[in-house]
Amino acid sequence: MAKLLYTIGYEGATLGELLETLQRHDIELIIDVREAPVSRRREFSKGALSQALGQKRIDYLHLRALGNPKPGREAAKRGDGETYKRVFSAHLAGEAAQSALAKVAKLLSDRRACLLCLERDHTRCHRAIVADTLSTRAGVTITEPRRVCRRLQSLRGWSDDKQSR
Repeated sequence: MAKLLYTIGYEGATLGELLETLQRHDIELIIDVREAPVSRRREFSKGALSQALGQKRIDYLHLRALGNPKPGREAAKRGDGETYKRVFSAHLAGEAAQSALAKVAKLLSDRRACLLCLERDHTRCHRAIVADTLSTRAGVTITEPRRVCRRLQSLRGWSDDKQSR
């Protein structure tokens, strides 16, 4: 069975659109990689989101250690990509993040998982760095982004199947 890892951002989407997209792609596990799993939109905060996912038989796991630390988020907001990448790369090299990466790599052996964060565009989000790291560590390769609905355009598959590039 091919190892698959998807990533998605909920920015601009409704909870219903997110759930529909996850179900369409047979996602079994959401891995929330926000440092603080809270949102101004209550339905995307940890408790409410976990409950909504559970009703659709999708498990929820929050891994704070894979979240972008505040200095990285602030650099990203300023448009300082160099600082953002430096801060997050240093964070990702830490013991807690390395342990979380190992946990995700193990989960990928038998679960269809999806990294979740706010940012719609995966190229502007730390989850792309997490996914790239996991692609190397877990032996998966990147497939082309898939347009799955009007707003959730960044569900991106990572696989080791023959459709990968």
